[in-house]
Amino acid sequence: MEKMCLRCNIQGPFCIFIAHEQYDNLRDPKERTVAETLDLQLIDLCIKGDRASQKVLYDRLASRMFPVCIRYIGDREMAEDVLQDGFITLFAKLQDYKGEGSFEGWAIKIFVNTALMSLRKKDALKMSEELEAVRGMKDDLPTQNQNIGYKELMKLVMTLPPGFRTVFNMYAIEGYSHKEISDMLGISETTSRTQLSRARIWLQNKIKEIENV
Repeated sequence: MEKMCLRCNIQGPFCIFIAHEQYDNLRDPKERTVAETLDLQLIDLCIKGDRASQKVLYDRLASRMFPVCIRYIGDREMAEDVLQDGFITLFAKLQDYKGEGSFEGWAIKIFVNTALMSLRKKDALKMSEELEAVRGMKDDLPTQNQNIGYKELMKLVMTLPPGFRTVFNMYAIEGYSHKEISDMLGISETTSRTQLSRARIWLQNKIKEIENV
């Protein structure tokens, strides 16, 4: 039986959280050390204002950070704006990275925060209204046979209402705790848990619809 993700409650090899976990487990520790050393050298050159190095870092991260932006924003054009804003912040804060932990993980936090700022400006994080939108959905949906591809799952995540999508991304993909989510979004832990539960229900319903086609 396929492994069931305890965070997003979706079964199968294409669960994003399981996929990240399996990828990290497969990576050779020596390769990670070399990569981290190269990152630090590149970062140092970027801090010193080397334009060529800044372009290399941009090109390396852009394709990885754009999916993060669009997962939160849900609109390609707006996500591109968030991506650019995120890079402005990243280059301004590069000297704050001390080489502790993954640089990519550090960068993702910057882009997540940039996306959250954009959503707040547009007043898109309306939690209570979205709870009404799914109040009639059933909580007892089956979790078996939910094997859909990564791209299909990402498309479904993007159809979630902004509040659901934000909490689901932060908890199931980024790995934030409900306490961290409540602090970052200015909501209660209970609201965070409820939003996650409703997001799971929403996704499970959509997956069930796909499987029944």
